[in-house]
Parts: sequence; structure tokens; C-alpha cells
Amino acid sequence: MDVGPINTGIEQLSEEKSHGLGIVTCAVFIVGEIAGSGVLALPAAVEGAGWIGLVIIVLCCLISAYTGKILGEAWVIVRKRTPEYQTGHVRYPYPAIGEAAMGKFGKHLVSVSINFTLFGVGVVFLLLSAINIADLLKQHIWPEVSFCYVAAIVAALLLPITWLGTPADFWFVAVGATCATAIACCIMLGVMIHDSTKNFGEVIHKEVDFTSFSVAFGTICFGFGGHPAFPTFQADMRNQSHFGWAVLLGYLIVLLMYFPVSTAGYFVYGKHLQDNVLETISPGVPHTIISILIICHLMLGFCIVINPFCQEIEHLCRVPTKFTYKRIISRTTIVIIVLFVAETIPHFGSILSLIGGSTTTLLAYVLPPLFYLRLCRQKPSLIDDWEPEPEVPLFKKVCYGEIILVGVIAGVASTYSALKSLITDEFTVPCYVSPVRAAG
Repeated sequence: MDVGPINTGIEQLSEEKSHGLGIVTCAVFIVGEIAGSGVLALPAAVEGAGWIGLVIIVLCCLISAYTGKILGEAWVIVRKRTPEYQTGHVRYPYPAIGEAAMGKFGKHLVSVSINFTLFGVGVVFLLLSAINIADLLKQHIWPEVSFCYVAAIVAALLLPITWLGTPADFWFVAVGATCATAIACCIMLGVMIHDSTKNFGEVIHKEVDFTSFSVAFGTICFGFGGHPAFPTFQADMRNQSHFGWAVLLGYLIVLLMYFPVSTAGYFVYGKHLQDNVLETISPGVPHTIISILIICHLMLGFCIVINPFCQEIEHLCRVPTKFTYKRIISRTTIVIIVLFVAETIPHFGSILSLIGGSTTTLLAYVLPPLFYLRLCRQKPSLIDDWEPEPEVPLFKKVCYGEIILVGVIAGVASTYSALKSLITDEFTVPCYVSPVRAAG
């Protein structure tokens, strides 16, 4: 099947999607996309923000779920107004929403933001996978192993899975990622409770300042910011109007994973929390099991988050949606570039905060309500064959405006703090630079 017109980014398919994603399966994809790195990073983020970080986790979850629902409603509006979107598979639904709402500027803004976000998330997932595997090997098998070599091996192992087409083609990946994280969270919570019974003395917390709070906020936003891939999941659903229920279910599951672990980590370890909570909890068999499960999630999650990025790049390069050698070349190239960046900046905490504070905040909190309001204000012309949307109530407009304002302020503050942290942190030598050359 050949690629359709470049201005639509679709292929003509059957109107009925009997094999599309259901509500539960779509929710599992949402959990599989976002839960892994958040479980590891949020305890330290709460320590950086203070106890108020626990409140921010709940608020970010609720707001993210709500804006995810709004984004789904915006896509339903765009699809209803665009006949070719009703009978075809759309490779880039979020940019299509941006174009319908704000023209070419909206399309390009979303496209650049999504590509930066998903590419960055892929780097973080690959980094965390390699670091955790290297730590396990150092403890049990290979004390001198470097995560730099492990990262290359992980990328090679995941490469064939990245060649799969769309989320509907690899639902088993999302199920595996979600189950692995759920089990890991239960075991991790048990280890934290056990650690709390040890005599660590009084738990001391770090002093919260503007930089630590802003970086923590960016990390928390990252933990709930799955929006770049949401429209892609929705486009693969049997009934796309049910996406709101999938978002609600997905975020409820994520909150049930995040909140207990973050709370226990904050009150048990305090200032001793590391960016990766696995470096803080007590070693032993449970720690090893948790590490293996989290590694499984991160490796599978990598395949989920990199897929929408690959689809848009393939659309721009006119790569057919059917499986051909062109897909293998394009996705292999993308994975190699992700690996290169991971080997260049092996510091996942700062990358995570930067992405969370910048494009994740934009895509998750600012653009969904903004696009929805603009779509609802639009009126059909004489040649259009669609009905205008009902007037948005005033209380919803106020609510959307507050979400946008908070998203802009918080995004600017956390982006500034993350960039400052990247610049001032101790420089980490890239994997491909030898210590002797770096010293010289």
C-alpha cells in the first residue's frame, strides 16, 4: 500500500477497525509509555520540591488526564471535519490538530515539540536501561563493565521490535511493560517499608530552593507527560470517541504506581534519595528483581515512545507504511542517533528535567486546551460540510485559561532551572572519549 498525499499523511483504509485498540488496551499503552522512568525519578523529585511535591503529583495527574481527554476531543472534532481522516490512517494526528487549530504554525510547533520530546524520552529510556543492566552485571557477573557498551547492546536487541508498524501491531509490548512496572512497584514499596524499620535515625530533608523546586516540577511533569503519543494511540482505537475513558483509566493506574512509592521514598530516605531510586534502596534479592522488572519496562517502553517519532520522520521522508527495507533503514538510523546522544550525555536526570519543563509542559498543559478552544470557535464556510461546535461554557474557558497560564509559568521556570543545572553540573565525559584525551 503506497503512501497517500503528503498533505494528509494518510492511507486509505477500511472504515471499520475491527482489530483496533479497545479502552483497556489503549489504557495499557498509556501506562506502558509513561510509567517506568517516573517510578524511578519521582521520589527524588518530591525530595527536591518538599512535601508539597506529593500534592503536585496528584494535581499533575488530574490535570494531565483532563488535558489528555481534551486532546482526544479535539482530534474527534478535526476528524469529523476532515473527510479523508474518517476513512484513513493518520500518521501524525497531533500535528494535524495543530494545523486545524492554528494553521501551519500550529502544525510545525507541535511537530518540533513532539520530535524533541519523544526523541529525548527514548534517550532517557535507553540510558536508564543500560545503567541498570550495568549495575546488575557489576554486582553479580562483570565488575568492570561499562554502561556505554551495554547501551549499544540494548539498542541492538531492541532494533527488530522498533521495525514494527504502529501501536496496534505490538500490543503485547505495552502489556509486558505495564505488568513489569506494576509488580516492581509492589516489591519496591515492600523494600521501602522494610528499610523504614532499620535504625537510620531521624530522616533529614534537603532545603528547598527555586532551582530544586523548578527542576522537581519538570521531572514530575515528565512523569505524566504522555500526550505526544496519545493521538497516535487514539488513531488506532476501534472507537476513537472512547479515548477519554482510556486516558482516565491509564492515569488512575499510573497514580496508583507513583504515589505510594514517592511517598515512601520521601519519608524513609529523605536527602539520601538519588535521581534513580534504585541507587537508594537496600541491596538484596528484592532489589535485583525490581531492577530486572524496571529494565524490562524501560526496554519495552523505548519501543513504544520511539514509534510515533519514527512514523512522523517516515512520513516526511515518504517511507511507505507497509513493511519494506526503507522502514528498516529509517528506524535503524533513528536508533543509532538515539544511541549516539545517550553515549554523549550520560546524565539522565538533567535531560529528564529539561524535557519535562519545556516541550512536555507545552504538549501536555498548554496546547490541548488552546487548540480545543480555537477549534470550538471556528465557523464553517460556505463550502464546508460540518456543524460548528457548541459554545464552550465560561467556567470551562476560565479553567482552560488557568491550566494554560500555570503551564507556561511552570514550564519557563523549570526549563530555566534544568538548563542551569545542565550547565553547572559536573561535566560527564562522553562514552566515546577516553579519559586520557578528556584530561588533555
